[in-house]
Formats: sequence, C-alpha cells, structure tokens
Amino acid sequence: MTYEELVKNHSGEMIEKLVTEVVSKNPVEVLFNYEDEDQWSIITMHVYEEDKEISIRLHANDVYELHFGYYDDDDEFFEIVKPFTEEEKKILPEGLKKVMKKVLADERGMRLSGNFLSK
Repeated sequence: MTYEELVKNHSGEMIEKLVTEVVSKNPVEVLFNYEDEDQWSIITMHVYEEDKEISIRLHANDVYELHFGYYDDDDEFFEIVKPFTEEEKKILPEGLKKVMKKVLADERGMRLSGNFLSK
C-alpha cells in the first residue's frame, strides 16, 4: 500500500492514533504557524524511526486537515494533505478543538497537559 492510499483509505485511524498519542503526553504543544496569508494551529506526532510525521492543522472557517509527511530514500521530504470529513472532525475531543481554535485566534502557541485536551 502506498502512503497516498494509506492517507486516503485509513485517515480516520491515523487521526485516532495521533489524538491518542497527543492526549497521553505531558506537556502537549499546540503550535501556531503561517505561510503568506494562510494561518493554522497544529499538533504533530513524529515517528522518528520511520522518518514520518502526522499532523492535524486547523485553518480559518473550521477547516481541519490531516498532513502526512515522509522522507523518501533520497532524503527528500513529501507531504500528503487530506481535508477532514465531518465524521473525522467528530473524532477530535472538544478540549483539543477548543485549544486549537484559541491558538489560531490568538496567533500564539500553547503548552498544556494532555489530560486537558481529552475532555
């Protein structure tokens, strides 16, 4: 299975895995980032031994995206982006959604306990 197929066909499982990882960490960092006119809040999980990362980004207008990044054999970085469906948005705990919205609105990252995000 290619990474594109993985993201397309198993995005819900990837989101659940990321959320489980994030809410079990202390502290958790929800970061703010931007490029040109686009701004987002982001949580990320790194899988260092496999040179992969999985992120959730929240953009304006409640647009969530799953980002899957990986390095190929030539150490070139690639990223696959998939917008969330309404069902995938329901996977996210309300605490995480609130914090990501606050980070985006304040344009400033936060560091807090993972327990807080799981509610």
